[in-house]
Amino acid sequence: MASISATPQSLAFPSDAGTDFHAWSAERLAQVEALLERWVPPEAPAGLGAAMRYAVLDGGKRLRPLLALATAEAVAGVVPALGDAAWRAACAVELIHAYSLVHDDLPCMDNDVLRRGKPTVHVRFGEAQALLAGDALQALAFELLLPADGGGMAPALAARLCRQLVCASGWQGMAGGQAIDLAGVGQLLDQARLEDMHRRKTGALLLVSVEMGAMAAGADEPALAALRDYGRALGLAFQVVDDILDVTADSATLGKTAGKDAAADKPTFVSLLGLAAAQAYADALLARAHEALDVAQLADARHLHAIADWVVRRNH
Repeated sequence: MASISATPQSLAFPSDAGTDFHAWSAERLAQVEALLERWVPPEAPAGLGAAMRYAVLDGGKRLRPLLALATAEAVAGVVPALGDAAWRAACAVELIHAYSLVHDDLPCMDNDVLRRGKPTVHVRFGEAQALLAGDALQALAFELLLPADGGGMAPALAARLCRQLVCASGWQGMAGGQAIDLAGVGQLLDQARLEDMHRRKTGALLLVSVEMGAMAAGADEPALAALRDYGRALGLAFQVVDDILDVTADSATLGKTAGKDAAADKPTFVSLLGLAAAQAYADALLARAHEALDVAQLADARHLHAIADWVVRRNH
């Protein structure tokens, strides 16, 4: 396996998360980074590999892979073998996330110049190469879930994981949410419409991270239903906190341009509810996520509880 050239952006979990969780997350982050280093091909032609690797490696919170892995471990009660279905699911969803950021930053979308503390892909490589890099990363995600040698996965599981990720990425999920977002600039959305947008745009990939981890570990239907409740609450909480940070944090802390939603006249939970009420809503969603984990009755959900706490208490 390739060596790790740099570590991802620190997650800075709450101080009460416990030393066990800090050690677990550091180990999983290093393992995910090594697998991405191995699986994102430098040999892609005409500089495409360099743009793909720039978009994915050495940056980002890796929240989605951690969610997939924490869920798989909570369901199975053991660490999945490196490279098996849970790891492929974790890296596949991160590739979809990375592609979405590359395209989201393009001038025809959000037109942003800073991502993960460095120039965006189109600034560094040009718009055409950025577009192709995003396309290639999207396709690579499904290559990981459908390896030529089967990767030790039953065909039915591989198909199920692919379907979940496709639905979360496309018109029903992330792409649909982005379309609503672009159409909503300058409009006053009510809370129901704003939540629908963000359950698709942001929440769908967080939810599918949980779903895929659970499926890879063989979760039964009652546990999967409860975990979906956890994923939905977590996905919405993440966006509420993102909206809060957009007006309370600076660009250096965020690693991306602060205040861009207000500058673009986009509807947010802060503009709709106000800052204090938005924070109270995030706290309520956090409580809902914890309750869902209690219902799931998993072997050990400590890491999923800690991730939920981080989502609401983070500063970037």
